[in-house]
Amino acid sequence: MTPKSLFKLSSAVLAASLVLTACGGNNGNSGSASGAPSGSPAGSASAGDKPAPVTISVAYATGDPATKQAIETTIDAFTQAYPHITIKNISETTSDSYLDWLKTKDAVGEFPDLVEMRDTKVFADAGKLAELPAELHDLFTFLPEYEGKVYNAPMTGNAPNGIMYSKKAYADAGVNELPKTYDEFIAIQEKLLASGISPIVVGGKDLFHMGFWVNYFLINNVYKDDPDWNSKRTAQTASFTDAGMVQAIADYKELFSKYVDKGWLSTADNQTASMLVTGKAAQLYSGPWMFGQITEADPGFEYGFYALPGRDGSIVVNGLPTLAGWSLSAEAAKDPNKVEAVKAFVKFFFDPAQYSPYLATVNGIPTTKADATYETNDQMKEVLRLMADSSIRKSMMINNWYGDNAIPPQFRNWFYKLLQELVVNDGDVTDYMKQSDTEYDNNVKANQQ
Repeated sequence: MTPKSLFKLSSAVLAASLVLTACGGNNGNSGSASGAPSGSPAGSASAGDKPAPVTISVAYATGDPATKQAIETTIDAFTQAYPHITIKNISETTSDSYLDWLKTKDAVGEFPDLVEMRDTKVFADAGKLAELPAELHDLFTFLPEYEGKVYNAPMTGNAPNGIMYSKKAYADAGVNELPKTYDEFIAIQEKLLASGISPIVVGGKDLFHMGFWVNYFLINNVYKDDPDWNSKRTAQTASFTDAGMVQAIADYKELFSKYVDKGWLSTADNQTASMLVTGKAAQLYSGPWMFGQITEADPGFEYGFYALPGRDGSIVVNGLPTLAGWSLSAEAAKDPNKVEAVKAFVKFFFDPAQYSPYLATVNGIPTTKADATYETNDQMKEVLRLMADSSIRKSMMINNWYGDNAIPPQFRNWFYKLLQELVVNDGDVTDYMKQSDTEYDNNVKANQQ
């Protein structure tokens, strides 16, 4: 089992480094309750005071079991600390993308009062979000803005993806050193194949999982050299047939065709940890939220984690702050009692008494000014080192850029599905990229109407 140590991270220092390196469920809640945070937040009961009962609906993405459990544990603790506030947890585990699920909830009049927001632009533009109450701003070291307004209380920092690898599989294949370039990584894949194991597991059944590998190639072939590529594509001064983009997708296709486990399209994200620890695959490319799942699947499993370098040996990771986090709905903002309840929950969630265990469960990067201290493992220490190292460049996934670099919100899922078809059909990369140009322009036009 990987040894653990107590790691105290100063989120203020971390956030400063991020800014300096920036370019440009169900209702079955479980877990033990903890006490109310020090310094009672707005909406809490005081001696002799009986606040009016209030109910708020809450929704968050349920794709990652560890995150789902951590949030539900916090909700349980909150409702015990604030019995006058009832939380209606409307989160569901569905096969739809989280964006599509929220759109459906909105269409049937069930948009949540407090929502984990991952597509801020979409819902802010539609008038569904209220600005984050000003008294909550001081909780955080950095708050990204959309058109000069703050909509999100960031739950964690944007964590880098990397290779989680079985130390036994590497040793059995004769891999003695970690790769210093992408070509060396490919050489490792050949050794793993020769040893008789599937080199890489991918949870392609869940569309969001496709983004991990796709964006590794986009970051290293496109955004590393031009972080404003998206805005140029919107202005039609860049194309998906550009050399860098074609190289990115060609590399993606080769990797999936040769080295990814053949059952990737029917493998769910929550099955990937099991495939890694049982020896059905040697590697998983994902984020640190998977560390807990790996340990839960097999506490004695020995694995490592490293950021995957590019062809030139440079390391650029997904890690710039994004427009994501807890958001207040515009409808709930009309009700002062709901606003007070939401403020109370947000303060409670980010208080170290709750926030530190949450971060420990999801292996998260803190976003608050208050120091977060939690027990972590060697793999997470490497993640934190990458994020705090100003020499490691930080970037974003294609759909996380905002402002002028925001892409049409409906394009991401279409693009990922197209790239799945590219591999399955052994398609021509340039032809598929021409389709991407057409779809992108059509999306831009549709959104302007």
